[in-house]
Amino acid sequence: MRYRLTFAAGLALGYVLGTRAGRERYEQLKKSARQMAQNPAVRNTAESAAQTSREAAGKAFHAVSDKLGDKMPASVADRVRSLRERGQGAEDDWGTSNT
Repeated sequence: MRYRLTFAAGLALGYVLGTRAGRERYEQLKKSARQMAQNPAVRNTAESAAQTSREAAGKAFHAVSDKLGDKMPASVADRVRSLRERGQGAEDDWGTSNT
């Protein structure tokens, strides 16, 4: 019960502080976030992280498929293959290419 009360109090406090900040502060935060996302250093870091994660996912896929071999259902293998093909050459939400 103590945790629920603490959660409810935090939720109420967040609501009150959020409504006091108002629309101006929201627009200010939105503008700052947009400027940060358009920063070349942030974009390069995001693209680098995306590339690293794609490489790690590929390695994990190969490791799992080597261990499972023919035990993986064809429907799962087809789904993974279609997802990989769909992502080729497309841009993600950050505007980086999936190469």
